[in-house]
Amino acid sequence: MSAALPEASGSFGEKPTLTFPDAQAPAELEVVVLSRGDGALVEAGDDIEVHYLGQTWGGHVFDNSYDRRESISFPIGVGAVIGGWDEGLVGQQVGSRVLLSIPSHLGYGDRGAPSAGIRGGDTLVFVVDIVNTSN
Repeated sequence: MSAALPEASGSFGEKPTLTFPDAQAPAELEVVVLSRGDGALVEAGDDIEVHYLGQTWGGHVFDNSYDRRESISFPIGVGAVIGGWDEGLVGQQVGSRVLLSIPSHLGYGDRGAPSAGIRGGDTLVFVVDIVNTSN
């Protein structure tokens, strides 16, 4: 049985809103494809372009690209981003909307990211729209 996960409103390309269950955050990485795209598969070492919203479990939105109207690009699967993104986004298809629940050991760990309001040990939840990939 999978853990109780937040629900995300909206569809691909729209800023989502997360509704959290009355439950503890999962202890391990949870990856749910909310809508599957039909584009290329994301492979480790690719540059991936995404829109995303990041929120602490049951807490505040600490970052999102939708308000900036600007996607971001970065290498995936090679340690350039937090482990939960590397593990959860490799193997997904371009055009997909993916929900990631990332425990702190695959996020910012015991240090957190104080400048973003992320405390040590926080579970992070992201909705990621995979816009493109290239190798």
